[in-house]
Amino acid sequence: MEKKIHYRGIKFDDVLLEPRYSELVPSEVDVTTKLTRRIHLNIPILSSPMDTVTESAMAIALAQEGGLGIIHKNLSIADQVTEVIKVKRTANGIINNPATLHPDATAADARQMMDTHRVSGIPVVLENGHLEGIITRRDLRFLEDLSVSVSEVMTKDHLVTATGSVTLAEAEKILMEKKVEKLLLVDDNYILTGLITIKDIDMQRSNPLACKDELGRLRVGAAVGVHDYERVETLVSTGVDILVLDSAHGHSKNVLETVRRIKKDWDIDVIVGNIATAEAAKDLIAAGADAIKVGIGPGSICTTRVVSGVGVPQISAIYNVAQAAAGTDVSIIADGGIRYSGDITKALAAGAHVVMLGGLLAGLEESPGSKVFYQGRQFKAYRGMGSLGAMVRGSSERYRQTKAGPDKLVPEGVEGRVPYRGTLGPFVYQLVGGLRAGMGYCGTRNIEELRRDARFVQISPATVRENHPHDIKITQEAPNYNSEDNG
Repeated sequence: MEKKIHYRGIKFDDVLLEPRYSELVPSEVDVTTKLTRRIHLNIPILSSPMDTVTESAMAIALAQEGGLGIIHKNLSIADQVTEVIKVKRTANGIINNPATLHPDATAADARQMMDTHRVSGIPVVLENGHLEGIITRRDLRFLEDLSVSVSEVMTKDHLVTATGSVTLAEAEKILMEKKVEKLLLVDDNYILTGLITIKDIDMQRSNPLACKDELGRLRVGAAVGVHDYERVETLVSTGVDILVLDSAHGHSKNVLETVRRIKKDWDIDVIVGNIATAEAAKDLIAAGADAIKVGIGPGSICTTRVVSGVGVPQISAIYNVAQAAAGTDVSIIADGGIRYSGDITKALAAGAHVVMLGGLLAGLEESPGSKVFYQGRQFKAYRGMGSLGAMVRGSSERYRQTKAGPDKLVPEGVEGRVPYRGTLGPFVYQLVGGLRAGMGYCGTRNIEELRRDARFVQISPATVRENHPHDIKITQEAPNYNSEDNG
């Protein structure tokens, strides 16, 4: 029996980080991190690809703060692509492929396209791309007959244009001088080559840490399942920045086959998970994974460990996988079990480069979960992708139960509610502030130093109780602590 028991596992509540000599204050630490060789984040946070956590609104808000959202796959391919496009078109800098209309299109077509892409104006071009005009919501505002052609209502004269070599600073000056919101980019033959909007310029100024691609667009990821190559092809051609091959058991034949195929056929970074052992990490790295997602059963809505009897406590799992990946360019993502900002610090100290959050973000305004009122308080619905409801909707593949009917599914998660937490910006500020404080206590200037130099002390159950406020009746909750989370 001794040979079967490898070690004693450790979770977040089992340890604290030991304070060390520091010359830093929290504002001086660097919280940027590497997600993959090609993608860096300004804050080490991903949102989980869960159908009550991440669609376009969450992905947009998180990317604007410097993190990255992963669109869940409990959607049709077309709907998932639509969510990705919404993110990519939110903050573009220079839009190289703007949505366009032909002069013969109707005003109804224009209104539908504006609603679909959430834009206020659309360039009008001929088949060869020659710029003919621009139609805006202002042109449609008082129009009763939406069957008229775009050419009849668009602005044709005195179009504000520039060449494609214009900088954002120059574009802003032109827009301010001409008192317009859109600058049309054309070549010498008046062929449309791009578009710059004042909204995007303003967004760049107000979100300096936003996670963007080389074209100035917000970055976004999307989840895919094993052997779902049609979804992969469509997402890659749409311009998604990274894929998450999402499986409850990442150390399996089908997952390894899918990783190899994706890396062979497409030029795209792939996060693969979930795993919890060094052996699994080595196999995924050999298969071509760009980042590895760690966590078997630590999530608040996950019942995998009690249903199947399988799992590894999260701190131990992160450490094991990080040790196996040492010396490679493959990043480690801690997925699950994080309840406080201090857990983020612990996860990174154990060896993760990034954390993935589900339950902590599910209560935010930007999550797709429905709002629920209970006993005079506001909540949002939250469920595991292994819950019966999520599996019926489409996530049964993640748990290798695609052939089971609704009455034969074996759930590995639950459905519930979490307190409503407001909007993402202030909430993430508190999370990152807690991380900064922890790094300051540890005397580590950046996440790599935290991963390398931090030291843990194992604590008793009595210490866990001591960690939280005690011997007091809380009358005013702090913005970064909720006594209801201490359960």
